[in-house]
Amino acid sequence: MYPTELKYNGEHTWLKLEAGGLGRVGITQYAQQQLKDVVFVGLPEVGTPTSHMEPFGVIESVKATNDLYSPASGEVVEVNHALESEPGLVNQDPYGKGWMIVMRLIDTTELERLMSAAEYQEMLSGNAAR
Repeated sequence: MYPTELKYNGEHTWLKLEAGGLGRVGITQYAQQQLKDVVFVGLPEVGTPTSHMEPFGVIESVKATNDLYSPASGEVVEVNHALESEPGLVNQDPYGKGWMIVMRLIDTTELERLMSAAEYQEMLSGNAAR
């Protein structure tokens, strides 16, 4: 359910390291399940700077509107425009077609603050116990 090649933050976004110092970002399976039916995804323009654990966009569902928190600092170099007309891709395929942005990472040491898949699942188990 949580791919081991990804890194995760406590705000339920993931980052996949890609060639050339890039990182692809989306929300986790857990996040999309909590949101239920996603009806809108508001993403930044290419060239927008992002900061570690600061909002980079918004996601709306029939239940709520939430900020999307960046797992790292960088600059947006690509945006998934398919989500404009098909926001439900986030629910259908959060680790594939439902990705949100690709960023050029500016501080790779921030990646050390992110969780592995096992750590993320452990965090979720702790949340469930509360």
